[in-house]
Amino acid sequence: MHDLELTEEQRMVRDMARDFARSEVAPNARAWEQAGWLDNATVAQLGELGLLGMIVPEQWGGTYTDYVAYALAVEEISAADGALGALMSIHSSVGCGPLLKYGTAQQQNRWLPDLATGRIIGCFALTEPQAGSEAHNLRTRAVLKNGEWQIDGAKQFVSNGKRAKLAIVFAVTDPELGKKGLSAFLVPTDNPGFIVDRMESKMGLRASDTCGVTLRDCRIPQANLLGPRGKGLAIALSNLEGGRIGIAAQALGIARAAFEAALGYARERVQFDKPIIEHQSVANMLADMHTRLNAARLLILHAARLRSAELPCLSEASQAKLFASEVAEYVCSRAVQIHGGYGYLEDYPVERYYRDARITQIYEGTSEIQRLLIARELGHYDL
Repeated sequence: MHDLELTEEQRMVRDMARDFARSEVAPNARAWEQAGWLDNATVAQLGELGLLGMIVPEQWGGTYTDYVAYALAVEEISAADGALGALMSIHSSVGCGPLLKYGTAQQQNRWLPDLATGRIIGCFALTEPQAGSEAHNLRTRAVLKNGEWQIDGAKQFVSNGKRAKLAIVFAVTDPELGKKGLSAFLVPTDNPGFIVDRMESKMGLRASDTCGVTLRDCRIPQANLLGPRGKGLAIALSNLEGGRIGIAAQALGIARAAFEAALGYARERVQFDKPIIEHQSVANMLADMHTRLNAARLLILHAARLRSAELPCLSEASQAKLFASEVAEYVCSRAVQIHGGYGYLEDYPVERYYRDARITQIYEGTSEIQRLLIARELGHYDL
């Protein structure tokens, strides 16, 4: 995408994120993966730069510009380390987003300034062992007793689950009401009833703390109900647009890094007396990779512009997430292929990019769910 399509502010945000990513993140990504943990000081720096408050207005300490700048920044951070890009995207979209839309003034004033500046990280506890895409099929229960909510249940795949200081937890408050019986709660993770069972050992994004969580006699004040009672499903679904734009940008960043690595390798690696980029089979692969990356970026920025204008963009965000995540696997796979046997070794970063990219077709809505939503939207058109 040409810079002429960006505002000066958007370019400044992108360039700042890129400089930080290249100098502070990329050189350390492999070590963080091996440690299974993102460096605390780097996460704090991310907050100090304003990159963890990009969807939060200035009145709460945020740095909101628009979703285009946000998508560009997520892409740059993810190109350096997909795990840090995941933290940034998840913290912003489903950590800050529900509070912005549904929080009371008291809740917003209490939590948003710390979230926006990265002094604390947020997480989103919706998925359960038996309930993934079927978000309304939850077994976690919240019962109001003596002015307190008591929450009991189990959550799975909680990104930022160990690092986070605030969790948005979804639980059934009125089982007889079905989908209308689900509510959302603000749960400080230092609550003795919020128990991180384990950090999952994953194929990729290994430095991102994905956790299983148990809520056992977890008691919170009545005032910690987020939004109206029974509106939990609406709250869970309300941040899909921003969340999917973020994950699409993460996928794009990972894919772009793989493409750049493959391009550099193809220019240097000599076979049959010439750089392999001069072999048509390799050149054609690189051309296809480059084209798909640019197409993915255009879809993402189109959805981001609609979101910035507060226009409906559920289908556009789903298209961006679907396409970018599948492009990421396509590009990363071919980057490994271009490296040959070396692409299978940890000495080269493309094997990490390949592993990191795979999750983007699964979380924040699987590719199958994206296609379902896109097809459903087609029902509104007179074809």
